[in-house]
Amino acid sequence: MNAMKPIFWLIVFSIFFLTGCAQMETVDDQAESLSFRERAQINNNIEMVYSPIEEQLAQMTVEEKIGQLLIVGMEGTTYGDQLDKLIRQHHVGGIILLGKNISTADQIVGLLNHAKTANKEYGIPLFLSVDEEGGRVSRLPTGLKKSPSAAKVGNKNDETLAYDSGVYLGELLNAFGYNMNYAPVLDVNSNTQNPVIGDRSYSADPAQVTEVALAVRRGMIDQQIISVVKHFPGHGDTHTDSHKALPVINKSLEELQKTELIPFRQAIADHVDVIMVAHILFPTLDPTNPSSLSKRIIDGLLRNEMGYDGVVITDDLTMGAIINDYTVAEAALKSFLAGSDLLLIVGDYKNQIETVEKLDAAVATGTITEERLNESVRRILQLKARYGLEDNVKGEFDVNVMNKRFKELIR
Repeated sequence: MNAMKPIFWLIVFSIFFLTGCAQMETVDDQAESLSFRERAQINNNIEMVYSPIEEQLAQMTVEEKIGQLLIVGMEGTTYGDQLDKLIRQHHVGGIILLGKNISTADQIVGLLNHAKTANKEYGIPLFLSVDEEGGRVSRLPTGLKKSPSAAKVGNKNDETLAYDSGVYLGELLNAFGYNMNYAPVLDVNSNTQNPVIGDRSYSADPAQVTEVALAVRRGMIDQQIISVVKHFPGHGDTHTDSHKALPVINKSLEELQKTELIPFRQAIADHVDVIMVAHILFPTLDPTNPSSLSKRIIDGLLRNEMGYDGVVITDDLTMGAIINDYTVAEAALKSFLAGSDLLLIVGDYKNQIETVEKLDAAVATGTITEERLNESVRRILQLKARYGLEDNVKGEFDVNVMNKRFKELIR
């Protein structure tokens, strides 16, 4: 992508100061009479006129835009040819590391540094992501103190402890070189027989989940870690593990409003950056499609009814709930058309390449319009810019320093 011309930005900034501020004052004056969606659309229109991201979008190829939609996993613990091709040739938006990719602290730092170095010349930094909830969902190497489980933090019902727990997670992940974490969980533990949530939830009380989880989130984002809250519309009342098969929740929207949706509504009011959508069938909302592939749920409920205009990411599209009925590429396209922005594909390389090809073909045939593609890429670029992401390498990881911070923060 070409460097921005100084004269272009001189003109843009002049327009902004002469007319933009007046327009925003008008918006503020009328804010009382506008809905959330109307205000968000006006703010978005202003940003589209004045933001350098629009210039960046105009310079990107379709292939580059498609790449930004993907967060990909890898095999093994070392940076290999397949990941290198996904980064250098397909310009993926980011990567995720799982337990199978991790051995030591310095190995994690080295792997992330290698990915950042490969991507740095391209100019759009990577999302470097991980599932680090604390408790039993942890991707830390041996020797590091784990943050307590959500249930333990929630039982304390101490907002300061919750915030400090988020700070510890943020400092820890920052030291490795990560910039995105799939946490906290906003699911309400309303079903004690749930095989997948349990102590990953902060409470069976939606108000307590909301207060504690969002305090954890604030701690993380204060350390410049992007927090991805999950699993919309709520995974707390399932009897099936979505890693293996598709769960079904037979609740009406009114019932969901009283429990599952309460934490997500407050998260949206708190301007949460990213929401992960679960693979669950809600027959009363959409009798055909899992929530992660449902236009009624993502575009209808989450975006239009609840007013969310941030980034939407899928749960891993290689989970049993999806691949029992779809190919990964089919599901990715369906989810994108339903309103998702980021498509999480943990593996394998074949699925990742087939998804790129599927999306590319959909753009070529007009199934994905340029406007729809730009809408998601714009959100992704805005998020990366908002957090000031850079592909800068990290130095050696000091386990002793981080364990000391654990003792200072987690009391």
